[in-house]
This record gives sequence, structure tokens and C-alpha cells, in this order.
Amino acid sequence: MSVLITGGTGFIGGKVAHALRARDLAVRALVRSDTRGARLAAWGCELASGDMADSASLERAVAGMDTVVHLVSIIAGRPADFQRVMVDGTERLVAAAQAAGVRRFVLMSALGTSEESKDLVPYYGSKWQMEQCVAASGLEHVVFRPSFVFGRDGGVLPLFLRQVRWAPVTPIVGNGKQRLQPVWVDDVAACFAAAVDSPQATGRTFDLCGPDVVTWNELYARIRRVLGEARRGSHEREG
Repeated sequence: MSVLITGGTGFIGGKVAHALRARDLAVRALVRSDTRGARLAAWGCELASGDMADSASLERAVAGMDTVVHLVSIIAGRPADFQRVMVDGTERLVAAAQAAGVRRFVLMSALGTSEESKDLVPYYGSKWQMEQCVAASGLEHVVFRPSFVFGRDGGVLPLFLRQVRWAPVTPIVGNGKQRLQPVWVDDVAACFAAAVDSPQATGRTFDLCGPDVVTWNELYARIRRVLGEARRGSHEREG
């Protein structure tokens, strides 16, 4: 089986690419430059230079592929940026996949994406349109909606750690009581790697959430506690 992955140079994408290669699948990664894709190449991924705004490069990237794993997304920008990168880019990629005879399309959406939330912020609106595009494509498809994804070596967790460690006041989302279920990045990657050929996943949408339900206040309290324990342990060793 051959798989094209977009967004493979990102925090989650790198883990997904590694999980796919661990299954000994042939993986082609869409990258803006070979330099950015050096780690993927070292794992045995074929690199395809291209961009979500360039239909010709997407057509070249999907040629001969059985499955597409689409992870490209942005979290900040103007409404026009979300439209260009996420909505228009997905439409171009789906069209290229259809023309190339791709069998399956696996999409990363986001927890909270729905018809009710699509008008709240451009991010949710774009994710909703991406889901609708894939669902209407006629391709076998699987959609994942991850919660807050964390890991040791990337994502937003290091930012939260820096905020607690260095900021005199820690910013909290909303009133701090909203609940979330953080999910480990390797668990997310395993789900994507399994979905490329799972008959049971076909045509379904899955929320990807970890086992612990916490509020933003509780999350930051845990971070403060862990950092405090780490500092105390360091002082004890030095003494």
C-alpha cells in the first residue's frame, strides 16, 4: 500500500509518518522543500515538492497513491488564510485524488467541529468545510477529530510549560472551567496509521480524546505542580 501524507513535517505529521513507516508502508510526503523533509527522508519516505495552493504539484504528489492522509492546517490568520490553506487546499487535493484513482482519504479535523460551531471562528468553519468536501468526494474516507494533542517534543505543551515557568500571570482560556481531554500524540498517530486500511473505519468520524477530563484551570495547576516538584528535586540533588 502507498500513502501520501500532507503536513508530515509538523508535530503530529511527523509522528503519523513514522507510524506509517513502522508498518512498512510506502510513504510519500508532500513538502515545501527537501530540507524541511530531511527527517522524513531518513525514515524512508519519498519526498514530493509541492504546496496546497499548487494544483499541479498536488496532482504529481497523488499519482500512483492508494491513500491520502491529509493533516495540513493552520490555527491563526485572517479568514482569507483559512480559506486558502484549509478549504481551497483540501478541495484541490480531493480533486487530484479523485483524478488519480486514490481509494481512501483520511482527514484530520478537530474536536468540537460541527454544524453548530462552524460559524464561531474561521478555524471551525474551515474544518467543517473540509469535512463536507471529503464526505461528498465519493472516496472512501475516515475523519478524525483530535482533542488537545500533547507530547514531549512539540505541540503546544512546551508553550504552556514556558508560560507557567516564566510568566508572572498565566493566561487561561475563557473562565478556565471549559473541559478538555488531552490525547497523547503517539496515540493519535497510531489511529491514523491503522485507518489507512481499516474496513471498520470506512465512512466514519472519530473523536480522539485521552482518558482524563480536565478543565484549563486543572491543567495549568498540574503543570505548576510538576514544575514545582522538578525544581525541588533539582535542589535536593544539588544539595
